[in-house]
Amino acid sequence: MIIFQNQELCLRSLEFEDADLLVKWLSNPTVLQYYEGRDRAHDEELVQKHFYEDRDGITQCIIQYRSIDIGYLQFYVIDEEEIKKYGYTDFSGKIYGMDQFIGEPSFWNQGIGTQLIKETVKYLINVKKAQIVVMDPQAWNTRALKVYEKCGFIKKKYLKKHEYHEGQYRDCWLIEYKNNE
Repeated sequence: MIIFQNQELCLRSLEFEDADLLVKWLSNPTVLQYYEGRDRAHDEELVQKHFYEDRDGITQCIIQYRSIDIGYLQFYVIDEEEIKKYGYTDFSGKIYGMDQFIGEPSFWNQGIGTQLIKETVKYLINVKKAQIVVMDPQAWNTRALKVYEKCGFIKKKYLKKHEYHEGQYRDCWLIEYKNNE
């Protein structure tokens, strides 16, 4: 199923047949440096567990650029635990979280990530009626943070030792895009 599509970019539903793509991307040390960690290479079994089991409430997608599968994106309404952790207990609107990676490094540094984030946020606001979209990138990942800020996200809260990555807990930024309409 197509989630959205423009001239060059398409976000489509993850299918069972996409497992080989996820294994390919998540066994590449260059990709793993930024997503999951180089010490967590994914084989077929781990991909099945991580992406195909107990995924209720998460919309999982394959990113296509010019009809080529290049990455993965997921979005979801954040749960009560995240609402508390992120400090949104007084907010009554719909808050979506999202995570993504471009699994084909040859497509990095071409503006595709910026286009992807802008289109996905637009979809979440216009179609899913999100009032806020959040992400929690690791604080050291300045390249990703720069893209997200270019797309209108702001740093909201510093999350100490938030995500386990390559053998240690890493600090992250809670970043927020707020629909002001």
